[in-house]
Amino acid sequence: MNSLLIGELSPEQPSFEPTKNKELTNEFRELRATVERMGLMKSNHLFFLLYLLHILLLDVAAWLILWVFGTSFVTFLLCAVLLSVVQAQAGWLQHDFGHLSVFGTSTWNHLLHHFVIGHLKGAPASWWNHMHFQHHAKPNCFRKDPDINMHPFFFALGKVLSVELGKQKKKYMPYNHQHKYFFLIGPPALLPLYFQWYIFYFVIQRKKWVDLAWMCTFYTRIFLTYVPLLGLKGFLGLFFIVRFLESNWFVWVTQMNHIPMHIDHDHNKDWVSTQLQATCNVHKSFFNDWFSGHLNFQIEHHLFPTMPRHNYHKVAPLVQSLCAKHGIEYQSKPLLSAFADIVYSLKESGQLWLDAYLHQ
Repeated sequence: MNSLLIGELSPEQPSFEPTKNKELTNEFRELRATVERMGLMKSNHLFFLLYLLHILLLDVAAWLILWVFGTSFVTFLLCAVLLSVVQAQAGWLQHDFGHLSVFGTSTWNHLLHHFVIGHLKGAPASWWNHMHFQHHAKPNCFRKDPDINMHPFFFALGKVLSVELGKQKKKYMPYNHQHKYFFLIGPPALLPLYFQWYIFYFVIQRKKWVDLAWMCTFYTRIFLTYVPLLGLKGFLGLFFIVRFLESNWFVWVTQMNHIPMHIDHDHNKDWVSTQLQATCNVHKSFFNDWFSGHLNFQIEHHLFPTMPRHNYHKVAPLVQSLCAKHGIEYQSKPLLSAFADIVYSLKESGQLWLDAYLHQ
């Protein structure tokens, strides 16, 4: 950060912006120091090694099923399910490396990030960094968080923005039905119909040739291993089904923590307030932790983005105490309730848009 230092404020200048909670910020800094003293920012390399191994073993098992038992409908379907698990879990693992939360040096994190997202998933690390870092800086802030760029062209998101859209008499979609068409253009379509093709445009347009090379290793490997068993049409069918299943998994998990929360323009609040108003948790369990890549601890992840995921549950009680002291809501809910809240929030914001559109 020294390279960003341009000088000190004059004594008569305020050192803290009035839109920010100074007391909360100072106490969070103390909490951060406590967390570091507790060693919660240090990773357990064995955890991540075993996590990577379980992904690689499932990847090999998916191919072996077809090679050993033939290409019947049952084995084809089982292979697709296993590959979908591989893709989803590799997605959570690349997220760890992308946040530099595994190794002490950025070099090793970047190298493994390229391997997991590039070779195991066929996507560019630079694209993920470009999108995800903006999301963490300003979650749920319109025009600053790319994860909510589907507003207003596909969905009306958040109470404030939906009413604003209605008052402006804008209607790109029938938003009052968005909780229904979400099931068509949301979870099933994001990866196979958008991300799958956009990532190639991204790397070529930005000349990210290293990323493109890593991506090519994925497509070469999967083509050479599955086309001899399934033929070209069978391989393309398998690939589409895997992307379809992965897309459903990815969208439900990534949106359950943010879409039901406060979405608005950026009001330049302090770090802690910005993160907490935009994020919620899902209850801890062995399945929830594995299924979501520990992103069920979204609050802790957003407050401590470089913390290794296996330590989220240890810092959670400390975060809850901080929230209780300052009267900030700390939301945690069951997994299925979190999924349902996505639909409920879309229905509510769609109705708010319609009321404003017709009557304001």
